[in-house]
Amino acid sequence: MLECGMLERDRRALRTRSTILCKQLVVDELLIQSLQADDILTESMAENIMAEQTSQKRSWRLLLLLPKRGPRAFSSFCSALQETEQQHLYELLTQSPEKDGKQAPAESILPEEEPVMQTTEKKREMFVDSSLPLPTQEVIAAKRARTHESMEFSLDADSPINTPVLPCAPDFYLSHCQQSYRMNSSPRGFALVISNVTFDPCAAPDLDPRKGGEVDDEVLRKVFTELDYLVTVHRDLTAQGMRTCIENFCRRPDHRTVDSCVVCLLSHGVEGAIYGTDGQLLQLDWVFESFDNARCPLLQNKPKMFFIQACRGEEMDCGVEQIDGPARTCSPSCEQRDAGREGQGDANSRQRGDMGRPRIKLPQRSDMICGFASLKGQRICTAAMRNTKRGSWFIQELNTTLRLHARDTHLADIMVQVNGHIKEREGFAPGTAHHRCKEMSEFTSSLCKDLYLFPKYQPQY
Repeated sequence: MLECGMLERDRRALRTRSTILCKQLVVDELLIQSLQADDILTESMAENIMAEQTSQKRSWRLLLLLPKRGPRAFSSFCSALQETEQQHLYELLTQSPEKDGKQAPAESILPEEEPVMQTTEKKREMFVDSSLPLPTQEVIAAKRARTHESMEFSLDADSPINTPVLPCAPDFYLSHCQQSYRMNSSPRGFALVISNVTFDPCAAPDLDPRKGGEVDDEVLRKVFTELDYLVTVHRDLTAQGMRTCIENFCRRPDHRTVDSCVVCLLSHGVEGAIYGTDGQLLQLDWVFESFDNARCPLLQNKPKMFFIQACRGEEMDCGVEQIDGPARTCSPSCEQRDAGREGQGDANSRQRGDMGRPRIKLPQRSDMICGFASLKGQRICTAAMRNTKRGSWFIQELNTTLRLHARDTHLADIMVQVNGHIKEREGFAPGTAHHRCKEMSEFTSSLCKDLYLFPKYQPQY
């Protein structure tokens, strides 16, 4: 049993900082688990908080509960903020009002019910705290000076979703397997993730560290592992290092025994190429050629999936007002809140066929699908907050959509859903050129059938 309630000074600290907390607090599983471990939240309370649909609602639900959870609740909450790398909020709560030099207005007092989001200019000023570290942007910095104006202030408080990949139902597999790519090997295939986060300051002085990149590669590792891929992650490779890594991956003899492959490339980039940590470019067309039907025969007629998280140009998408759309509100979507395997035998068994019959020819390149985080010529105006663990928009949406919909949706439709989610997102950077900036992902496909991943389903023979 929790004794009494929160101390009055602690209750007051929460009350007077409630508006800023509501906007900037990241309520993720790690924070909730920390509070559960300290017996501040029950399992039921934790479930109710995480069931809320938006980050703001989760924050308010938690802030309404904390004052009722005993004298240790405040210190436990402060410890949880430090554990989840929200040091700026920890300092905001623990500094004295005299040191802060201002007292929050009465409107910020924590209500008994969830409030309507405040939109007046005066209240909006409270949402931006000068102690909050700015994020780096996923951009090519070579052509402009580094300034605060070149950064996006993202207030997306949702951490990468960790919901388990939903399993494919046996009936769904049986009704779709004949018309789609074969996908029942275990593992389903091999996945290669190359993530360049830190660049050589001497060889590439104008390429900033990709803050949040380490989140993206971990998100990809987890989701494709759950989808039954054997995942290999390489970080911080030069252009030649990436080329060698991809060549070795293409030559793996065990591609013969699996049904597909995945390649994820995350770095700074330009149209048609991505940067190595040495500032040299690796051409994406060379990457695709490495997996074509001539150079990678063990993957002939098997789906090959590529996901590219990189810029493709210097143009920033500032968005266009929708002429017949509704008036803009504080929407949750705003940043305020891959040929079947006919003939399964190996090469020798195929050669034992009728030698007088001409072989079926394949096009040089086929059975590929590639998702790009941005359009041709577009600069990615997305950033991961340095004090949070959420990663890029594209990888977030890909991760979420795969986890929730791979069970009954083929990959091309999954990529359409990702595009839709990206379209709705919007940067939040008041006072900078990046305020309300947009991003648009796209994909290209030479798939010849529907590509279902049939997660967690293994046919019984």
